[in-house]
Amino acid sequence: MHPEKHFNIAAVSYLNTLPFVYGLTRSDELSDTTLKLMVPSDCATSLLKGDSQVALVPAGALEQLKPWHLIGDYCIGAEGAVKTVLLLSNVPIQEIGRIYLDTDSRTSIRLVKILAARHWKINPEWLPLPKNGISLNPTDAVVAIGDKTFGMKKEFVISTDLAYEWMLMTGLPFVFAAWISKLPLPGQFTERFNKALEYGITHISEAVDSADNLIINPNEALTYLTQDISYHLNDEKREAMQLFLKLAQSIDRD
Repeated sequence: MHPEKHFNIAAVSYLNTLPFVYGLTRSDELSDTTLKLMVPSDCATSLLKGDSQVALVPAGALEQLKPWHLIGDYCIGAEGAVKTVLLLSNVPIQEIGRIYLDTDSRTSIRLVKILAARHWKINPEWLPLPKNGISLNPTDAVVAIGDKTFGMKKEFVISTDLAYEWMLMTGLPFVFAAWISKLPLPGQFTERFNKALEYGITHISEAVDSADNLIINPNEALTYLTQDISYHLNDEKREAMQLFLKLAQSIDRD
């Protein structure tokens, strides 16, 4: 028997969430829920306002949600290069003077600042990336996330993968976003929710086949979703989340 309460679920409309969206909408586990798609920064806000009861929240936004609860056994993670969270530049990292930040993702902003301070040992000027484009100086760099990176990286000489750099620094995978609730949810719902996610993760090829307007060809999409994104929220990823939050807080204080 399903719980009487209707749950709203907030997720991101990026290629890397395609298996989740497929599972949540096609598995028949969650017919009593509504799925809303939005940019990463809006997912946490939706949960904070109570518009959603479960959301795929960027790791960099978790502090503002305290207390928060991890829901299910899946996340958006990487165990090496992820290809869609990049620092794009035309000069080596040590020569970068300014870095423009994608304000759609607080996680990538905090991650690149951690890497700059603790891994690359550089102190660039930080600027928000204008929505209407910019004219870059030779020593400028841009942090780009999500689907837009597939096209943008061709415009730059150097593409530095932030998940790979995190792994070099820490030896750990990285978690970009996890399924979060503000309040404890009924066990019956969380069990069905997890089954829906599992359905999507085990039917990735069908999800790609059913997708409209893929930004890359289906074979590239399948490779990206099965090899570059790591969806299982294991103990190593939980450890990585805690380390990231700790380092992000220290960066915020600096």
